Amino acid sequence: LLLRWRRHRGLWKKVKEAQQRQERSLVRMETVTRSFREQHPSVNMVSILSLPLPELTKRIHDGSLPPEHVFYAYVGKALQIAIETNCITEYLQESETQLRKVKPEKRGLLYGVPVSIKDSIDCQGHDSTVGFIKNINKPAAEDSVVVQVLKRQGAIPFVKTNVPQSLVSYDCRNLIFGQTYNPLLYTRSPGGSSGGEGALIGGGGSILGIGTDVGGSLRFPAAFCGICALKPTGKRLSKKGVVAGVVGQKAVAAAVGPMAKDVDSLALCMRALLCEDMFSLDSTVPPLPFNEEVYSGTQPLRIGYYETDFFTMPSPAMRRAVREVKEMLEDAGHTLVPFELMNVDYAVFNFCFRGMFSDGGVSFIRNFKGELERSSVALLFWLSKTPNWLKSALSWTVKPFVRPTQGEAQSASMGQYIHSTSVFPPQEFCHQFITQWKNLNLDVMLCPMLGPALGIGYPEKLSVAVSYTMLYNALDFPTGVVPVTLVTDEDEEELKDYKGYFQDWWDRTLAKAFRGSVGLPVAVQCVALPWQEELCLRFMKEVETL
Repeated sequence: LLLRWRRHRGLWKKVKEAQQRQERSLVRMETVTRSFREQHPSVNMVSILSLPLPELTKRIHDGSLPPEHVFYAYVGKALQIAIETNCITEYLQESETQLRKVKPEKRGLLYGVPVSIKDSIDCQGHDSTVGFIKNINKPAAEDSVVVQVLKRQGAIPFVKTNVPQSLVSYDCRNLIFGQTYNPLLYTRSPGGSSGGEGALIGGGGSILGIGTDVGGSLRFPAAFCGICALKPTGKRLSKKGVVAGVVGQKAVAAAVGPMAKDVDSLALCMRALLCEDMFSLDSTVPPLPFNEEVYSGTQPLRIGYYETDFFTMPSPAMRRAVREVKEMLEDAGHTLVPFELMNVDYAVFNFCFRGMFSDGGVSFIRNFKGELERSSVALLFWLSKTPNWLKSALSWTVKPFVRPTQGEAQSASMGQYIHSTSVFPPQEFCHQFITQWKNLNLDVMLCPMLGPALGIGYPEKLSVAVSYTMLYNALDFPTGVVPVTLVTDEDEEELKDYKGYFQDWWDRTLAKAFRGSVGLPVAVQCVALPWQEELCLRFMKEVETL
């Protein structure tokens, strides 16, 4: 007991150190912002913050807007949003030095643009904690490739943002830095695992952010906070220097991607990142520069669509969002074709959950050794740690009370999937999906996105609701999120009749999580085939414009 007490005391000391570093970061941000405003009282910070990224970069490039004005405008706004939502874990003080050293004669596409970076993406000299105490005071030896490329393009990484412990959650809370809140409604989750990014950009404290996605971790925060995000094909952007939530798993493709207020900003970021620097710094990234012709195309599209995956019943606002966008696209001259999803439940359990935990959860459990808390992923942790014989017994015991899945009689509980150590490669499922896609001669797909934002604490209870997003990690298709509508009083009224497809505990809990959301944003997903990020962005732009 004495040894345990001493060890816990040591861990809490490390937590306190990290929290003090966070506090010092905010104090520094306040100090430099106040100093700048005193020296430049005539600078209109509000007008700078109102500029979309393409216009901002244009003005910086033509000299009409000094990079210093942009930088301190965003440091000040980021400080405000951090105080309101607890989204920033650390201020990158060296950004001030980088700002002074940015050379006008070497103006990259993102020259002078402040960029926020997710906690799990390495920045030299700073921790990538992933919410684990063991990672405190273990600064990265070098920048991740994506951060190196951003800097070579003139961007200025200036803050790191909060994540849930282990990244295997679509909420945003950990023991070190606490809960991050949605800037649109503080009782709601900002989404996760790139939740700090979602909150900061959604609140206007960053114009461009970089996050990661292994089950919806870019798309949930974007949808919940009313912004845009792109999850590229897994290997389109480098993951070198990016910490994974479940180390070693290959079944569900992780991706690095941008988050911003609008689609043109995402396109500009991808244009900047897909350069020779990216391809030379990481030779595993295919040398595919940004295809401008595809992004700027104007020909009518043939678009598949569906309103539900028949596993997680969409909220009334989700269904309405897809229907309204479908009608607008048709009115604009595009062809909309119904797409029948098949066996999504089987894919989610067999390819996603079983794939991610194909070692029986051993790698996942190892992350938590010596940690003080694991509540945000308590169920997954408990299932991973449970002996195999008990998992088998439990799966049969709870079988009458949980939703069945198609195609496999024994698919009774998540515990059984974590029990399995067999890998079920999704290639065949992927080929079947692509065949169905090509038989319909589709260019892109319009899909629902879970929303509106769930209340804080609900995501950890509703892991099954990742079905709309995780499907496209298993398929490794580029997928973007665009906000298209707000929850109405009519949506809220219809929600009273929400029962779900299985009328089980998960469905009842999801109905509660959706309630009281009038005025919150709802998004749709835009999907393209692998390596067609430019077409995905072009489709997103069309949806955004309409």
